[in-house]
Amino acid sequence: MISKIEALMAEVETLSANSAEELEALRIKYLSKKGAINDLMADFRNVPADQKKEVGMRLNALKTRATERIAELKEAFETNDSGAAEMDLTRTAYPVELGTRHPLSIVKNEIIDIFARMGFALADGPEVEDDWHVFSSMNFAEDHPARDMQDTFFIEAHPDIILRTHTSSVQSRVMENAEPPIRIICPGRVYRNEAISYRAHCFFHQVEALYVDKNVSFTDLKQVLLLFAQEMFGKDTKIRLRPSYFPFTEPSAEMDISCNICGGKGCPFCKNTGWVEILGCGMVDPNVLELCGIDSKVYSGYAFGMGIERITNLKYQVKDLRLFSENDVRFLKLFESAN
Repeated sequence: MISKIEALMAEVETLSANSAEELEALRIKYLSKKGAINDLMADFRNVPADQKKEVGMRLNALKTRATERIAELKEAFETNDSGAAEMDLTRTAYPVELGTRHPLSIVKNEIIDIFARMGFALADGPEVEDDWHVFSSMNFAEDHPARDMQDTFFIEAHPDIILRTHTSSVQSRVMENAEPPIRIICPGRVYRNEAISYRAHCFFHQVEALYVDKNVSFTDLKQVLLLFAQEMFGKDTKIRLRPSYFPFTEPSAEMDISCNICGGKGCPFCKNTGWVEILGCGMVDPNVLELCGIDSKVYSGYAFGMGIERITNLKYQVKDLRLFSENDVRFLKLFESAN
């Protein structure tokens, strides 16, 4: 028994391993329940009584040394940089593949930059909003369809807490807390209870703008929109305004731009009209100003809003709205050159 212990002790002292797998194999060979040391422990019962004390001491010393040796080898693996000797520190660094910005982020930043040059400040607000800032302060009637469950995501009822359906709620908050003149742009994500298809989604992104000051006219609005269209789609872009209706503006209009694919001559994309709708706009309704604490007899203003997905569709001719939220790398890589 003593000779076996001494032989194992000699083996333990010379243990070495070149990989974590080899080290684990050594641990199993010597220290596991079916290992060599445990086998000797099992034979201890057959040792004569007069040798038990010495054999027991040697067995304990063997197990302790084996445990220490395995730990030493493990620590050496953890602290030793095995790849440093093989690394050529003089070579050029390996290229790291960088990600790119999302197409919606590219277009959103471009829109913000255009309006920032016109003096519009950036404003932001919560996506989970109350009924007052989303609907009531925006002059929506109590029975307006937008307030119904089929059009809006409700979080709580009485009082109504909802996911905002437009970023006009940011305008309401700014008008409540700031004195005119106000010139802001409000980008953000909005939600509507719609079936998901190639042309609609339950969440999308908007950019709305508001300008409130003395003697603001519809001519001011038209000039800003023309400048934006030409900055975004090219200097030859033309615009037209068609009468429309929105609860929060009066008069209201929808703006079309000359089709940037056919140049206004007519094509399938613009349904052979030569025009493509991009946004809604109008003069801020006096009721909205009064509800937000601004004297409508002194101040006037204009507002407009557009869908970022819509602008991106036009700019990059993306035909399926769902592509923007699917995170398909094949689609996103198409915009690498736009970054």
